[in-house]
Amino acid sequence: MSIKLKENAKYSLVVPTSMGVRITPYNGQPVHSSTDYFMQATSAETNVASISSYLGLPVKVLTKFVKDSPVAAFIKSNLLSRHMEYEGKEVEQGGPWGYRHQFNIADSGSGLRGPRVHNDRAGEVGRTLSVKDFDLEKIFDKEGVKIIHMSGLIAALSEETGQFCLELARKAKSSGTAISFDLNYRASFWKNREKELRNIFSEIASLSDILIGNEEDFQLCLGAKGPSTGGKNIAEKIENFKEMMNGVKETYPGVSVFATTLREVLSVNKHLWGAILLEGGNWNVIEPREITVLDRIGGGDGFVGGLLYGILKGWNGEKYTRFGWASGALATTFLTDYAQPADEEMIWSIWEGNARVKR
Repeated sequence: MSIKLKENAKYSLVVPTSMGVRITPYNGQPVHSSTDYFMQATSAETNVASISSYLGLPVKVLTKFVKDSPVAAFIKSNLLSRHMEYEGKEVEQGGPWGYRHQFNIADSGSGLRGPRVHNDRAGEVGRTLSVKDFDLEKIFDKEGVKIIHMSGLIAALSEETGQFCLELARKAKSSGTAISFDLNYRASFWKNREKELRNIFSEIASLSDILIGNEEDFQLCLGAKGPSTGGKNIAEKIENFKEMMNGVKETYPGVSVFATTLREVLSVNKHLWGAILLEGGNWNVIEPREITVLDRIGGGDGFVGGLLYGILKGWNGEKYTRFGWASGALATTFLTDYAQPADEEMIWSIWEGNARVKR
């Protein structure tokens, strides 16, 4: 079951997102004991889109900004530096207690001390995203989009963003745009909203061409039956995942590609990294291989980004699964939570295990 992409589309990839900044202590130090920080613009969806944008495909970001905010200016400059076009309504801050961009405060961890992430999203301007902010006829019908990638983080951010993502999915489907949906379950977002969000996520999933999630995502977002308990070795665990994904496929037969990553943390800086992908009736499995990690945040987004890039390039399932695996591994070697590939060769050399100097 192949994914049909819209021909002559202006944009290869469009991502709706709520932008913010992440501040990280230097040298893997904990937040509570640090005084010096590195700040970056961030969102899961633009992490995904970075693989395509750095490798030369046209990408557009749909978002919202706080008017005259220096943080908004910082984010805009960052998106442009990542070769991304953006569109977003400017909203008045409304005073010191009004709107702002989210802050993500995270250390990278070190050794056996795991990373800790603190999200500060009060007053987040992205929670007000609405289809009324954009000309969907222009974006999808006149200009054209090959793939729209959405995340459960945006769909669950607020009642408004849930409807925003649902209406984007409906419009994309009617316009012939392929839909990618990364479920990205977050318990704090779903608290006391389970029925509302289950309905939204289920409809978006039913419209999707590409569905991504881990064991928890499929069960808690879509009510999927979990895999058989246990799994004493990696082969057994993989079979358990296959069992669950086959069940999801029966519920959502219109989806062409199902994907998940496999991760075992040996230490902060050493992980076993793998992937499972179901394309039509074909399985593509990468058994976990050891990777060295500088910062783990964004690895999963890198996997999705590489996957979508390969689909946009028209590759077969085996090739884009491998490229996704390597793109995720690449992301963990950057201090930013998005990968910045210089070219395809940089990613393929990771797949091949070739870390030699290129002169």
